[in-house]
Amino acid sequence: MGRPVKKSRMLSDFNPSATATLAVSNYRVGGTNTAGTGSYIVSQRSSKKFKIHLNDSSEAVYTLVAKETLTDNGTFNVKVILDDSTVAYVEKFYNNTIHYVTTANATGTIPYTLKTAEGADEGQDSGKGNIDIRTH
Repeated sequence: MGRPVKKSRMLSDFNPSATATLAVSNYRVGGTNTAGTGSYIVSQRSSKKFKIHLNDSSEAVYTLVAKETLTDNGTFNVKVILDDSTVAYVEKFYNNTIHYVTTANATGTIPYTLKTAEGADEGQDSGKGNIDIRTH
């Protein structure tokens, strides 16, 4: 698996009174894509497998994929907004960077930061990808 992602790189300290973790954008279960409105990454199991908290408050191990539309059950994606406002999906997490694939199939590696407003680029850090977080 290589070195796992540090837990501190999966948590945000923007609100010390609540725990905030990397948001899951979508996941697929039972043949249906579900918007991850309340889902987030709990822990890493391997380089592409993560235990995620689902909208219904259950937890399961899912495989990270860099696709906008999920086609296989047991998969999930994490949306990232690049510093030029391009929408991409995380293919792999590293401790300080992510490897991403854009909706136009361009790939790259960029440092990432955790923010509360995924859909907007206000407060965007120059040279970094913006990943949404969920509080719980």
